[in-house]
Amino acid sequence: MQMKVLFTFGGLPHYLIALLNRINVLPGVEVVVIVPSGDRKTIGQGVQQTDKGMNFKVIYVEEFKTWYGKPFYKELRNILLKEKPDILVTIWPFILGFVFYPFLYLFMKRNSVKLIMKDIPFNVPKINKAFSYYKKHPVYDEYLKKEKNTGTSFYIKTTFITILRKIYYNLIDATVNYTDEGKEIISSYGLHPDKIFATYNSPDTDLLYKAKEDIKSEQKFLPENKHRIIHIGRLVPWKRTDLLIRAFANIQKKYPDAELIIIGNGPQEKELQELISSLHIIDSVKCIGGIYDNKMLGHYLTESTIYVLAGMGGLSINEAMIFGKPIICSVCDGTEKKLVRDGYNGLYFKEADQNSIEEKIDYLFSNPEEIKRMGENSEKIIRDEVNIHTVVNGYMKAFNFVLSK
Repeated sequence: MQMKVLFTFGGLPHYLIALLNRINVLPGVEVVVIVPSGDRKTIGQGVQQTDKGMNFKVIYVEEFKTWYGKPFYKELRNILLKEKPDILVTIWPFILGFVFYPFLYLFMKRNSVKLIMKDIPFNVPKINKAFSYYKKHPVYDEYLKKEKNTGTSFYIKTTFITILRKIYYNLIDATVNYTDEGKEIISSYGLHPDKIFATYNSPDTDLLYKAKEDIKSEQKFLPENKHRIIHIGRLVPWKRTDLLIRAFANIQKKYPDAELIIIGNGPQEKELQELISSLHIIDSVKCIGGIYDNKMLGHYLTESTIYVLAGMGGLSINEAMIFGKPIICSVCDGTEKKLVRDGYNGLYFKEADQNSIEEKIDYLFSNPEEIKRMGENSEKIIRDEVNIHTVVNGYMKAFNFVLSK
């Protein structure tokens, strides 16, 4: 089946380019991507974006602030006329444009353009649980600023958002999302379960496996250390890198040779350096900065013992699992529920609990046979269940489904 798929994104991180490249080389598939020109309003600070390595067409379009306060694309109707896609794949908050500009949506329907939403869904409750859910699980931004979850304004806002979800989930032809539980959540808003596809999420595992093989013959970056912890992620508060640093300071009292590798950059970098200095662990913590080269990343992962994600995150878990690392994490972005199985390939700690992180690290350091067993299981999950091929297949199932209707 021949198909042209138009994606609308807020930017192009390297891992997204890898996925789109994979889809674009499939027989009969043409990928076109719309991204904002200039300042990109929906991408978090520290997210690495690039315009290199793309084998698909990219259209740069000016964003504008809509009357409802969220960004949307200028000239989208004209692009649709010119490109004539069979499918348009969009994300939050761009999905709102098809709600608040109904003539655009009707134009798509008249031209037989199928609409798919790429969703997580993370922090989305079932429709009948919205108030109780947000009272128990308030929403935080990446700076850990908490949204209000009491009072009249909370009830008005939650009601409005719930109605919006009900509308846009019933406008779309399908959704592709990261988690199995998305089917249960999204169907509560009225979208038929057959239209809900769990694609999961993955970096290009083939490229990472190649890097893994290549570095076997290369000199190591670091000296041997059985107590080396690694963390990968943007340096923003909701990654809770500070919590891991504090936990590490206590762990080092029991394991004096312990090291912590921090890979990533972001606005919290100076603050975290000051914390490391104040805890007198500056000689044991290596802040590497952002790494986007697979072989270099592979060296640091291979030469570390445990991967710890103290806060939010996703793809870094996949990367660590490819290189056979046991995972210690808590509540992330929902992808951890498929990837990390407590006691099988990792351990869960109590959310935002420093003592709990320390207990899990201490358990693994005290049981090196568990590190080996869990690491092997991590790699097995990636090889057999969640990799770039399973993700691409999930997208293609959704594409073929909407075009068959």
